[in-house]
Amino acid sequence: MTDLQITELEITECRGRLAVMASTLRKAILASMACLGILSSSAAAQGELRFCLRSEPKTFDPLKVEDDASAAIRYLTGGVLVRMNRQTQALEPELAESWKVSNDGKQITFKLRGGVSFSDGTPFSAEDVAYTVQQLMDPALHSPTGDAFRSGPGNVDTKIISSRQIAITFPAPVAGLDRQFDQVAILSAHSAKREMAVLGPFMVADYKPGSSLLLKRNPNYWKTDAQGRKLPYLDSVRLDIQPNRDVEMLRFKRGEIDLINSLDSEYFDKLAATSPQLVHDAGPSLDSEQMWFNQVAKSPLPEYKKNWFRSANFRRAVSAAINRQDLARVVFRGHAQAAVGPVSPANKFWFNAALKAEAYAPDAALRALQGEGFRMENGTLKDKDGNAVVFSIITNAGNKYRERMATMIQEDLQKIGIQVNVVTLDFPSLIERMTQTFDYETILLGLTNVGLDPSEQMNVWLSSSENHQWNPSEKVPETAWEAEIDRLMRAQASSADPRKRKESFDRVQEIAVEQAPFLYLVNRNALSAEAASVQGTSPVILVPQTYWNAERLSVK
Repeated sequence: MTDLQITELEITECRGRLAVMASTLRKAILASMACLGILSSSAAAQGELRFCLRSEPKTFDPLKVEDDASAAIRYLTGGVLVRMNRQTQALEPELAESWKVSNDGKQITFKLRGGVSFSDGTPFSAEDVAYTVQQLMDPALHSPTGDAFRSGPGNVDTKIISSRQIAITFPAPVAGLDRQFDQVAILSAHSAKREMAVLGPFMVADYKPGSSLLLKRNPNYWKTDAQGRKLPYLDSVRLDIQPNRDVEMLRFKRGEIDLINSLDSEYFDKLAATSPQLVHDAGPSLDSEQMWFNQVAKSPLPEYKKNWFRSANFRRAVSAAINRQDLARVVFRGHAQAAVGPVSPANKFWFNAALKAEAYAPDAALRALQGEGFRMENGTLKDKDGNAVVFSIITNAGNKYRERMATMIQEDLQKIGIQVNVVTLDFPSLIERMTQTFDYETILLGLTNVGLDPSEQMNVWLSSSENHQWNPSEKVPETAWEAEIDRLMRAQASSADPRKRKESFDRVQEIAVEQAPFLYLVNRNALSAEAASVQGTSPVILVPQTYWNAERLSVK
């Protein structure tokens, strides 16, 4: 019996040694195959990345994208001619090897990469670019992406010079023309799969409405890394549709998802308290929180309040009486910065560095108001006709950060005798008051900026725009300073010279601070969370913060 046991042990040890040798040999063979570039795509793939979309995607057509969920899918699946590096904010070649913009800003010529195919094997050529641009600019499509290229009446012309070269001419100059193509995913002109044939690193493999979306690696993706390995590294990306942020956080803690692309400050601090290595604060983002007074002539407000709100001196005095540093410190737990103006310092090129954040100066604010005929009586500020200065701040119900900001602003303004009533409304009711009935005095909301170029703010600054929030759809500019902003915004949009464009937009920012149609409060920081199992993340301030380099991420 003893001899038999020894023999079995020896056999077991021998088998173990053989298994180790076989494993070592297999790893060596695989490594050699990888070096030679003959590994299959599935063997080289490294795991599945999992995170949540906070809403249902509205479309898989990249030209019709207008919601965050659809934009995420477009980013992961769409192949673009050029891509803005989310880390450096520089424009880099993608499907186009090179490009040239004409001096008048109307034409762009692309030289395309050769040997590229769509996910279904259909070859990529200049025909696909021409088809995409014509679809993009078709008025019947109503493409939000195409709107960025509509700088004047007329049709776009696409001239195919060769299978790898195309010239695209617009009827009027397009500001930042080359950068606009960062959002244009190229469609196939010939594939029967239509928009489901893609040129990006991943492709849609499965969709369960209301539940999840599965993306698989594109076997025909054209990129390789520095060692010649095919990208993407990941085998798949699973996107769960989950609007509840508490559930999202719970699933992250359980290890059921790998990323949270955008965290609120409260969730960030809770996670940082137990797992500081998993959270990342990239600093001020492009997003701002702001408030504005109703200046609409036909609004149902009493005339004396309209007179307050139309006064730049009144608006600037209120602005000076708000303690922005406290808002950033208390409401956002230090994960925000006092806002300077229309552009965040995170926008490296377009930010006007000569501007500074509004200093908290309640005494100076009160003196400025007194200079306008206001007076303090028994702790209450009154105008020259004896009307007590009372107004309401409306914000969206359920947004605890804005509710806290409104309460703190209420306390700040009480110090200079202004009574503020805080009103929270469901979002549809708020939008109705803001855009239809104009039955409000002050609104506090946030602005999410995705792009860097000032032309993307045309719909806010042009006085004729419906999104000119303090006084929408003016038939003609109602003030000289609004007329000047109109002129400057059109000037920057029609120039191909970055220096001249910046001069114009710097002045727009200065006027916005001088006239204070918006009171810019804080720029929220870009907060995210990444599991330790995810390799290659480098969170940034620009969308998408955590997976902007998805093709180079892996999960161990």
